Amino acid sequence: MSVTIHDVARRANVSISTVSRAFTSPDLVRQQTRTRVLAAADELGYHAGLPQPAAAARTGYLGIVVPDLGNPFFTGVLDGVQARARQDDLAVLFANSDEDPATEQDLVRRMARQVDGVVLCSPRAGEERLRALAARTNLVLFNREVPGIPSIVLDAEDGMRQAIQHLAALGHRRCAYLGGPRTSWSDRARRRGLAEAARRHGTEVVEFGPFPPVFEGGLQGADLALAADVTAIVAYNDLVAFGALARLNARGVPVPDEISLVGFDDLVFAAISAPPLTTIAMPTEAAGRAAVTILLDLLDGEADEPAAQVLDTHLIVRATTAPPAG
Repeated sequence: MSVTIHDVARRANVSISTVSRAFTSPDLVRQQTRTRVLAAADELGYHAGLPQPAAAARTGYLGIVVPDLGNPFFTGVLDGVQARARQDDLAVLFANSDEDPATEQDLVRRMARQVDGVVLCSPRAGEERLRALAARTNLVLFNREVPGIPSIVLDAEDGMRQAIQHLAALGHRRCAYLGGPRTSWSDRARRRGLAEAARRHGTEVVEFGPFPPVFEGGLQGADLALAADVTAIVAYNDLVAFGALARLNARGVPVPDEISLVGFDDLVFAAISAPPLTTIAMPTEAAGRAAVTILLDLLDGEADEPAAQVLDTHLIVRATTAPPAG
């Protein structure tokens, strides 16, 4: 089997894009890093077969691809990306993949010709395809971990643990989870936290889904949860929670008197819904800023060890949770 750029990146403990620059744009990589990359390539017998031109001029643009621009969660990330980019006098191009893996890959490939790096939010593509994209441009993932590609991750797993701990402390022993898309890395993280917390607190959890991460997903999920005779619902995100709240209201089920409800994200509407939504706050703007900082480090050849930076989440208790009736 032939040696690839991915093998060299793993051996040198750097990103794929750093390996590529070490061969094609050595002036953009610190000498110590380039020496390590070349040594790894030599050990593995890797030959790039590429010329080593002078460093390419930067475009002054960064890109960001989101799965759903209509979701205010990603608007928060975009705000952070733009704010941090402005500090370095960079402009931001953004695009919406509509939750489609093929579209997101095409968008990143097209952007790679026009920008210095891309933030890819909650990607649906497989790991190998994401590594291929990382070989074409400086790439930072948001809410997805892939070995060899730097990423920013919001700790949804711990957020779910906080949600279940809160409900258990109120006395809830049978809860429902309205899950997100089947291909969602974030949903898998939530389910890991859910399983761990349920075992720890002796809580029975009935899982439903997958649901689309939108208002309509909550409308459907609420009916299933009521049929399962639970006393509390945890939704994949706030949009699903708002849909569940609307459906519960339509069926005459008072929240939280008869059933408690917890969302995820702490969208701006969570504080002003009726009643205000208990939810897990996700630092989206801080994540967007951090993603740009990583991209700039990649451009400067300073991000030597691709890894996930994990940002904390925290529970915000409002008016949709209370002890179970009776």
